[in-house]
Amino acid sequence: MVPPRPDAPAQGEYNITAKDQTRDGPWYHLRGNAIIDTPDMQIKADELDYNEETGDLEARGHVHFEHFARGEKVDCERVEYNTEQQTGKFYDVSGSAPPQIQARPGMLTTQNPFYFQGHWAERVEDHYVLYDGFLTDCTVPRPWWRLKGPRFDVIPGDHAIAHHAWFYLKGFPLFYTPWFYKSLKKEPRRSGFLIPNIGNSSLHGKMFGVGYYWAINRSYDLTYRALAYTQAGFAHNAEMRGKVNQKTDFDLTVFGIKSTQEEISPSGVQVNFLAKSDLGNGWDARVNIDYLSSFAFLQQFTTSFNEAVFSETHSVGYVTKHWADFGVAFVAQSNVNFESTTPGDKVEIRKLPSVEFTQREHQLEFLKMPIWVGFDSSAGLLDRSEPGFSTAQFVDRLDVAPHVTTAFRWHDIQLTPTFGVRETEYSQSVANGFVSGQDILRSSRDLTAELSLPGLERIFNAPKWMGEKVKHVIEPRITYKYVTGIGDQYNNVIRFDEMDLLTNTNQIEYSLTNRLLAKDKNGNVTDFLTWELRWDRYFDPTFGGAIPYCGGTGQPGCQRNVIASELALTGFEFLDRPRTYSPVVSVVRVQSKVNVEWRTDYDPLTHNVSNSSVSVDGRVRKYFFGIGHALIRTDPVLLPPADQVSFMFGYGNLNSKGWNYRFDMHYDYRASMFQYWQAYVTYNTDCCGISVQYRRFSLGVRDDSQIQVAFAISNVGTFGTLKKQDRVF
Repeated sequence: MVPPRPDAPAQGEYNITAKDQTRDGPWYHLRGNAIIDTPDMQIKADELDYNEETGDLEARGHVHFEHFARGEKVDCERVEYNTEQQTGKFYDVSGSAPPQIQARPGMLTTQNPFYFQGHWAERVEDHYVLYDGFLTDCTVPRPWWRLKGPRFDVIPGDHAIAHHAWFYLKGFPLFYTPWFYKSLKKEPRRSGFLIPNIGNSSLHGKMFGVGYYWAINRSYDLTYRALAYTQAGFAHNAEMRGKVNQKTDFDLTVFGIKSTQEEISPSGVQVNFLAKSDLGNGWDARVNIDYLSSFAFLQQFTTSFNEAVFSETHSVGYVTKHWADFGVAFVAQSNVNFESTTPGDKVEIRKLPSVEFTQREHQLEFLKMPIWVGFDSSAGLLDRSEPGFSTAQFVDRLDVAPHVTTAFRWHDIQLTPTFGVRETEYSQSVANGFVSGQDILRSSRDLTAELSLPGLERIFNAPKWMGEKVKHVIEPRITYKYVTGIGDQYNNVIRFDEMDLLTNTNQIEYSLTNRLLAKDKNGNVTDFLTWELRWDRYFDPTFGGAIPYCGGTGQPGCQRNVIASELALTGFEFLDRPRTYSPVVSVVRVQSKVNVEWRTDYDPLTHNVSNSSVSVDGRVRKYFFGIGHALIRTDPVLLPPADQVSFMFGYGNLNSKGWNYRFDMHYDYRASMFQYWQAYVTYNTDCCGISVQYRRFSLGVRDDSQIQVAFAISNVGTFGTLKKQDRVF
């Protein structure tokens, strides 16, 4: 909404000024700095003739036309215009119009207006027609880019169309388009063909892609792109989005290829479906389907390193409602873990369906002592399949787990005990490694007592780079956990999820946390440094028989199990034999301009650091960087150690003016090879930018390199082979 001009004439009136004025009936003849002002527009010229009855005018010599409501500014040598109908012709014209900025991720924007220049232009009804001219949003007179053609049709606020136009970059003709459409609406939606893309892959050959966008209606659209690889065949990529109503929407993406050379590039399909709906009355529905037909297919065609090494898919759909302290959910779920790229080498676990009912901790009073009561329960039909092992299609599992918590406090010492009961029934079990039709009733009792001891703290004067003051806080904590009633049943339970990893447990955990809290001159406090140490002492080395004695690590017949107590301490397995203590788990975090996180497990049993992962990242002005290292030492008989490093360095961002760049790499020390690396460089002017990205994969089944290029025009779009979702920025 354009604010009214303070000196504008009233509606229906106009102001006329000039050095010399004469009048002949309805005609005004103005000479010398002639100006006509209306509420919406102004015309200046050396000479101006105006008919106040018809609204016709003709202006000559240094004509400047400005429409304040639409923001248009036009300079020309002569104009014939009707102020009533707002139509006219402009000769030897140049001017500008404000842009309709549609800021969105990945789009280059500018506040520059659109500049235009032509032999002549006319305004007809609600649109302009520019003849033998050009259009740009770069600063003139030497713009970076121009769209030049014999005719342009422009409807302000709606769209612009170029006919038989050439796109010039610094005077060089880049490409020709017989018809180019640019929406000027706030939310542009119009069907049409997409810009073709061309690329080259050392693995799949040359690639050519064409696409079409179909704006089905206001609520649905479909984008389809076909890609032809000279050494792999045709690939298809489609995305359909829809908003069924104000409470329901979805997004479906399908990518697939029928390969012509299966031994080099396997066929496959990947489907992603997201949907959500507010069903009313507190009910909410969500669906997330992630389907992958082949892990080898994904590694061959994905452009993301994370996708190439992440071998799991997770699909879930649920309907849920929460009220007061209660919640209910109806769930359907499928998890697939691809063990390798070999067809069929995968573990698939499904819940079809499962019903879950929970109560959050509800406070009650008992003998003037506060207690909190809650419970978890579920009932579902599950199945698991993998090479050499498969359950029935529907294995019922019923689980009920109430628990009670209270708290005792004496001075700064607090004891928080929790007592729980869990009853779980399975309709199938495992006997000697094979599925049995024998059902199981697993009954467990658990007690957890958390003792929080008084913390120690002291305040120091801080160095200037940390702030005004720094507080050192030491927080000790002891947690005892006891679980009984499971025993040898652990080895008879089919593993579906974390609920099936419970074992007999008798352990105590010692935790010590150091914190450095920094306070600046404005009183803001930040958790600058945290160092947490955790160590478990096990009084039941076999966890009720879940970790059997088998002659030591890596011996033939030794069963390696992952249990709940292990996962609660660290994400890396270490229970390859019965043991009375865990590794010492250390986590160090620094939060500042440079962020650091270092997780390490030191195993006193082997006197080695069994696992270590460190990441460092930060930003200094426009420079940013990230370094990561992961060292994993598992059982050397079963798996070799993993030793990998990642590095990232960059400057600027996608839309910053000038040079911007980023470099990423992942190196495997064990294999002595770069698994992945890429470099991205872009140069942005005030109105456009060009980007070049090089990417290289080396993942055993894939040794591939790609070069992608994109040219971005501010407030218009991006053309080329480098898609928005593939950029590293």
